[in-house]
Amino acid sequence: MRRSATDRIVELTPKTSGATILLHPLSASQKEGQVLVKLVFDVEDVEGFCRTAQSNGLTFGKIHKTDSYAFANAKDPSRNSIQISSRAIAQH
Repeated sequence: MRRSATDRIVELTPKTSGATILLHPLSASQKEGQVLVKLVFDVEDVEGFCRTAQSNGLTFGKIHKTDSYAFANAKDPSRNSIQISSRAIAQH
C-alpha cells in the first residue's frame, strides 16, 4: 500500500506481478446508500483510450492533466462512476 501525505488516493500495488488498484474516495457530500467507490483503470495513453472508447460508445468527460499524469471520468452503462488514469504508470 502506498499513499502520499498530500494525496487522498491510496495505491494497492502487488509485490510481484499483477494489477495496481487505486482507491479514490469520493467527496464528503456522498450519502449512505449512494455509490461510495469509483473504479480507476490504469491506461498508458488516456487520450488514445478515450478516442477508442468513444468509437465503441463510451464517452469520457474532459481529460484532466497534472504535471505527471492525465485522467478522465465517465459513467459505465450501469451509471457507475469510473475513471481512466495514467497515474500509476507515470509514477513507476
